[in-house]
Amino acid sequence: MTDIVVLGSTNMDLVAYVEKAPQRGETVTGREFRTIPGGKGANQAIAAAHAGGTVSMIGAVGNDSFGARLRSTLEHSGVNTDHLRTVEFPSGTAHIVVDDEGGNAIVVVPGANGTVDHLAPGDEGLIASADALLLQLEIPLPAVVAGARAARAHGVRTILTPAPAQPLPPELLAAVDLLIPNEHEATALTGRTDPREAAAALLDLVPEVVITLGAAGSLHAARGADPLTVPAPQVTAVDSTGAGDTFVGALADGGAPARAKPRVGDLGEERPVREALAWAAAAAALSVQRPGASASMPYRSEIEKQYAS
Repeated sequence: MTDIVVLGSTNMDLVAYVEKAPQRGETVTGREFRTIPGGKGANQAIAAAHAGGTVSMIGAVGNDSFGARLRSTLEHSGVNTDHLRTVEFPSGTAHIVVDDEGGNAIVVVPGANGTVDHLAPGDEGLIASADALLLQLEIPLPAVVAGARAARAHGVRTILTPAPAQPLPPELLAAVDLLIPNEHEATALTGRTDPREAAAALLDLVPEVVITLGAAGSLHAARGADPLTVPAPQVTAVDSTGAGDTFVGALADGGAPARAKPRVGDLGEERPVREALAWAAAAAALSVQRPGASASMPYRSEIEKQYAS
C-alpha cells in the first residue's frame, strides 16, 4: 500500500449532457444536468484511494453547501481531509459540457482553490511522511512549487500533471520526478505535435515522462531507457471527464515509493513499467464507461478484473 498526498484543487462539477456541444453563439438543448464532486486534485485523491492507496488531501473548500459535499465525498472515498481547509470563499466549480461521443469542454472557476497559494502549518510534515506527492495546476503556482520543493527536500517522489497547461518555472521542473501530460499539454509545453518528439523534449526538463494518448494508451519515456507505448483497453466511452485523473491516481498507487531513489520503470507498488501503465489504463477505461469524474472512478477489485481480462 502506497502513502500518497495530493496537493490540489477541489471543485463541484456542474455537468450538462448534450447530443453535440454548442458552437460559439449557439444554444442547444441538454438532456440531463448533474452536480458531481470533482477538481483535478480531489479526482486524483479519490482515484488513488479507490485503487488501494492511503491518501491525504491538501487544499481548500468554501464555507458553503458545495464545500460540505466535497469534503464528505472525499472522506466517504477514504481520503483523509485533516489538511483540507475551509475558507470564506465560494467553493471552486467546473462547468462541463459532455457530448454523446464522450468528449467534454470545461470552464473552471477557482473559488476557494485560489486561496491555496502556500503550504499551511503541518502541510510539509504530511508531505514528508508520504511515498508520493501528486500535483496539478488548478491551484496557484506558488503552492505547487512549495509542495514540490518540500517533497524533494524529504525524498518524496513528485508526480505532476501539467493541467491546465501553462509555462512551468525551472524551480518546479527541478523538483519533479515524473511528469504526466496528455497529448495537448505535451504539445503546449514543447511545441511538438508528435508524442515521441514531445517526450524526448520533455526529458531535457524532467527525468521521466508519461504522455497519455486517450484511447491509444500511453507513452513512457525516461532518461537512459527506450520509449515504451502501452495500449489502452478498447471500450465505448460515455464520459471522458476525469479519465486522466483516474489514470494518474491509479498509476501513483501502482507506482514507485520514493523512499529509496526510484529506478527507471518502477511505478506504484513496484510493478514493472509496462504493467503499471496497463494497470492505470485499465482504471481509466473503466472510468470512461460511466458518467461523471469522481463518481466514475473504479475500485481496486474492478481494476484487477479489467487488468486481467
